[in-house]
Amino acid sequence: MTLNVQALARLIDLSAVRTECDEAEIRELAAIARRFGVVCVFALPCYTRLLKSLLGDAPNIGIGGVVGFPSGAHTTAIKIAEVRQQLADGATELDMVINVGLLRSGGHEAVSEDLRAVVEAAGGVPVKVILECHWLTPEQIHIGSKLCVEAGAAWVKTGTGWAPTGATPANLTIIRDAVGGRAGIKAAGGVRDLATLVAMYRLGVRRFGIGAASGIRILEACAAQPGGNVEVS
Repeated sequence: MTLNVQALARLIDLSAVRTECDEAEIRELAAIARRFGVVCVFALPCYTRLLKSLLGDAPNIGIGGVVGFPSGAHTTAIKIAEVRQQLADGATELDMVINVGLLRSGGHEAVSEDLRAVVEAAGGVPVKVILECHWLTPEQIHIGSKLCVEAGAAWVKTGTGWAPTGATPANLTIIRDAVGGRAGIKAAGGVRDLATLVAMYRLGVRRFGIGAASGIRILEACAAQPGGNVEVS
């Protein structure tokens, strides 16, 4: 099986979610998203309305909103308020950070309640749950993934991009085995070249959270392949 640039772009969520991201970078993100036709774009919450204004006439490009970002330690009430605000501002997908500290502490019931409340508040809008795998043991990644599925999350995601690592073959394999096809898998935190993306696609990943510079590099690398296609299986 091969993917061309257009098909590859439909697997990519372009993101600008670092602390220092400014309005100029968000505008550039939107322009790059429009140029390649990526599936979704994500920025920090204060920029969701701006993204909507820039891409409102491009219905093929989703507007992403982040919830509980980047620590996941917000109270459930705050996360629900964030969901409502992000939806009001135009978000069509939500990426929520799991409560990492509670998961590490073994507070599975509290984590589950938090997840369910956010999924319910989203009202059918797809919720991707970020595990922030760098700070978790393999067992915690497995348990967290199962809690996400049980709570109704549409996707399980490796990381925010703020931790030193996130999307590794080992972490992705654990998530894949835990979700068992009941949720999609999104890799973020370390996807910076085409070879890495292809390797992760072969592990079952179907969404990739990537910064603008890496996204351009990956898509242009695909275009440079013979026939403009990359072999993924």
